[in-house]
Amino acid sequence: MANKKILGIKYGGHDTAATLLINGKIIAACPQERFSYDKHSKLFPLDAINECLKIGKLKISDLDEIAFVNDIKLLLREIYFRPALEDDNRLNYVFTDLEKIKHAYNTENIIRKKLNYKGKIKFYRHHLCHVASAYYPSGFKNALCISIDGRGEYETGMIVTGKKGKLKILNNENVYPHSIGLLYSAITHYLGWRHHCDEGIIMGLAPYGNYNQIVPGTKKTYKNYFSKILIENGKLGYKINPELIDFYTARGRWITEKFIKIFGKKREYKDKITAHHKNIAAALQNRIEQIIIKQLKFLKRKTGMKKLCIAGGVGLNCSLNGKIEREKIFDEIFVQPASGDDGCTLGACLLAHNTYRKKSFEPKKNLNSYLGSRFSNIEIIKALKKSNLKFTKPKNFSKLVADKIFHNKIIGWFQGAAEFGPRALGNRSILCKPYPQKMKDHLNNNVKFRESFRPFAPSVLEEYQKEYFELKQNSPHMLIACKVKKNKKKFIPAVVHIDDTCRVQTVKKNLNKKFYNLISDFKKISGIPVLLNTSFNVKGQPIVNTPQEAINCFKKTKIDVLAIGNYIVEKK
Repeated sequence: MANKKILGIKYGGHDTAATLLINGKIIAACPQERFSYDKHSKLFPLDAINECLKIGKLKISDLDEIAFVNDIKLLLREIYFRPALEDDNRLNYVFTDLEKIKHAYNTENIIRKKLNYKGKIKFYRHHLCHVASAYYPSGFKNALCISIDGRGEYETGMIVTGKKGKLKILNNENVYPHSIGLLYSAITHYLGWRHHCDEGIIMGLAPYGNYNQIVPGTKKTYKNYFSKILIENGKLGYKINPELIDFYTARGRWITEKFIKIFGKKREYKDKITAHHKNIAAALQNRIEQIIIKQLKFLKRKTGMKKLCIAGGVGLNCSLNGKIEREKIFDEIFVQPASGDDGCTLGACLLAHNTYRKKSFEPKKNLNSYLGSRFSNIEIIKALKKSNLKFTKPKNFSKLVADKIFHNKIIGWFQGAAEFGPRALGNRSILCKPYPQKMKDHLNNNVKFRESFRPFAPSVLEEYQKEYFELKQNSPHMLIACKVKKNKKKFIPAVVHIDDTCRVQTVKKNLNKKFYNLISDFKKISGIPVLLNTSFNVKGQPIVNTPQEAINCFKKTKIDVLAIGNYIVEKK
C-alpha cells in the first residue's frame, strides 16, 4: 500500500480549492470561497490548504507530493501558441494575455513561494482529474465516465472508460471553443446573470419556458435556432456556431450581433423576466440534453458499460442527470458531489496516489462529502457568547428542532464537517417543512433573498424514497432531478418544481446520523419523511463555513432558530 501524503490544488481560474489524501484516503477537501467569502473564488487557495493540513494534522513539509490540477504547458501550447500560428485573432490574444501567460508558466514557483514548499509537484490533466474524482469513489469496478465543462487545458470534455481501476481515454475530440459549459455561460450572461456563477439559475428557469414557441419576428422556433447554435458533429462531437456565440475572438464578448438580431438585446439583471427569456433557457437546456443523451446511448451500445460516472461543471445540471436516469440507459449513475472545478483536487489526489502503487487503485464506494471545516462545541460556545446570544443545550435536541419545524419555524442547521461541493447535504443547511406551498415564497423572499421561481430540494429518508419519488436509485448528493409521485405532491408542494420534478437528497443513517434522526423525528410528528433543505447562505454568498458566519446569517435573515452543534438559539 502506498503510504503517501498528497495535497491536491486547483489554482488558475475559478473555484480554487484543496484536498488532502493520506494513505489512499481523502481526509479533507475545502473550496477557497468558504474562507475568502468570494463565490467561485479565483484566489490562491492558501486558506483551503491550511485548513486541509490542520484537519490532517500535517505541516507542509510532511507532504510527499502536491498534485496540481491542469497541465500548464499543455494549456499554454494549445490555447495560446498553436492557435496563434494560424489565426491573427489568437495572435492578438497572446499579446493581450501576456501577463496571464507568464503567471501560468510560473505556477510551480508561485506554489513554492506561497507555501514555502520544497517537495515534489506534479501536474495532472484537468478532465482526467474530473473523471478520477467520480470513478474512484463510485464503487463501480467498470464504468463509462464523462467529464463536460467550460474548458480544461484545451479540451471541453472527455469520455473515459474505467476498468478495474485503470482509466483509458476513449474520446477527447471536443476542444475549445466548442464547449457546452461555455455555451451555458454565454446564455447565462445574455439572460442577465453572472457567467461562471449563476448557470444553475438558468437551469431552474428552463422548465417555465416552451422551446416550441416561435421566436418573435421570425418564422423559426427557439428549438430550431438552438439546433443551429449547438451542432452535432459526428457520433461524439459538437460544434458551437461562431456566427451566433463568440467567446473566442474577444474576451467578455459571449454573443454576436447576429444573435442579438434574432433574439433581441441582452437582458440586464434588473429587467423583467419575460416568456421570451424563459423560452431561451428552455431551448438551451433541451438542446444540451438532446446532444448528451444521444451520445450516451451510442456509447452504451459501443462499450456495453452498465454504469456511468459524471463529473465536470455540467455534471451539476441535475435536470440533465435526471433525464439520463429516467432514460434507463445505465443501471446506475454516480455524480460527483463536487462536480465543478473544486472537485478536480480530489481527482488529482487519486491520480497521484495511483502512481505510487504497483497495482491500480480499484474503486471503493465512498459517498462521504463531509470533508470541510469542523468546529468543537467549545469553539461554538465562544462564538455564541461573543455575539451576546442566549442559548440552551436541550437534552432532546433532535425532537425539539423537529417540533419547531412542525410549527412553521425556519431552522439554520450547522453541524459537523462542511460539505465539499455546492450542495448543502444536512450539515450547513437551512431547513423547514415541505408544505404548505407558500413556504417556498417565504424562504426565497425573506431568507435567501433570491428569484421567486427558484426551487428548493427535498431531503428524504432513504427508505421512503420510492414511496415519494420516481427514482430507481439513491441520490445522496442532491444531483438528480426526478418526478414526484402524483399522490404525494400535495404533501410536499414547497419542494416540487413547476415541471413536477424535485432535486432529491436521499438520507442514509450511516452517512449523516444527526440529520437522519432529525427527519425521522419530524416524520413521527407530521407523518412525512421529508424536509425542505437549502444551503445555509443568502443569494450571491458562499455557504457559511464558521459558527460566526452562521450566527451572522441567522441575525440578518428571517431564520427563526439556530441549531448549532448541541445548542439552540431562538429569536423572540
